[in-house]
Amino acid sequence: MIISAIGQGLLWSVLGLGIFMTYRILNFPDMTTEGSFPLGGAVCVTAITHGISPVLATLLGILAGMGAGLVTGLLYTKGKIPVILAGILVMSGLNSVMLFVMQSPNLSLLHQQRLFDFFNKMPLPDYFDIVFMGFIIVAIIVALLYFFFDTHLGQAYIATGDNETMAKSLGIHTDAMKILGLVLSNGVIALSGALIAQHDGYADVSKGVGVIVIGLASIIIGEVLYGNLTLFERLIAIVIGSIIYQLLILFVIKVGFPTTYIKIFSSMILAICLLIPQLRKALNLKTGLEGMSK
Repeated sequence: MIISAIGQGLLWSVLGLGIFMTYRILNFPDMTTEGSFPLGGAVCVTAITHGISPVLATLLGILAGMGAGLVTGLLYTKGKIPVILAGILVMSGLNSVMLFVMQSPNLSLLHQQRLFDFFNKMPLPDYFDIVFMGFIIVAIIVALLYFFFDTHLGQAYIATGDNETMAKSLGIHTDAMKILGLVLSNGVIALSGALIAQHDGYADVSKGVGVIVIGLASIIIGEVLYGNLTLFERLIAIVIGSIIYQLLILFVIKVGFPTTYIKIFSSMILAICLLIPQLRKALNLKTGLEGMSK
C-alpha cells in the first residue's frame, strides 16, 4: 500500500507542478484547474476507446487542457474578466465539453490499453510499475520546467509574476506571458488528469471537484517542510509534498476514517499547512518578547 501511495503521489505531483506555474509564479489561483484536469482524462480515455494509442491519446489530452487555458487567458487579458471568474466560467463550460466528448458522464477503460501496460512487461515488483513510470514522467516535467524558467522567455514569465509594472517597463508583453502561463499550466494539469484517468481505469466529469486543494496541498506541504528554496528545489519539494500528502491520506484510511469524508480531510491538511508559518511567527514573536522582558 505504501508503494502504491508513493506511485500515486508521483502522478498527482504533476498536478501540483501545473498549479505552481500560476499560483506561485503568476500569483493568482486559476480555477480552470478543476475543468482542465478531468478534461485531460476525458479526451485521453475517449481517444483510447476509439483505438488511438495511449501515448497519442495522452498528448491529445494535454492539447485539450492547453486549449482550456488559452480560453481563460483570453477572457482574462483581452476580455478584462477577473482571473478567478474567467477560470470559473471556463471550468463550468468544460463540463458540457466533456459530456460531448465522452457522450456520457463517465467512460471506462476496461480491456483497453493504457500507458502503464508498457511497464507491466518489465520484471518489477507489484505497484513498482506505477512508481517507475511516475518517476520518469515527473523527472521529464521538472527538467523541462527548469529549462524553460532558465530561458529569456521563462525569465520574462517570472518577472511578470514578480512585478508586472517593472516587467512592462522592460518591454515585456505581460498579457502574453499570462496567456502563456495559463496555457502551459493547464496543459500540465491535463496531463495529470490523463495519467490519473488511466491509472484509475476510467474518466468522469466530476473528477475535477476539489483537485485544486490536492495540488495546493502538495505545494504548501513542500514549502512548509523545506522553507526557503531555489526554483529547482521548489519543484522537487512539490513532488515530495505530493507523496507525503498521499501517505497521509493512506494513514487516515488505515485508521478507519471514512473515505467519503476524504475531501474535508484534504481541506484540513491545507488549512493547517497554511497556518503553520503564522504560528511560527507568533511563537518567535512571543519568544522574543519574553527574552526582552528578562
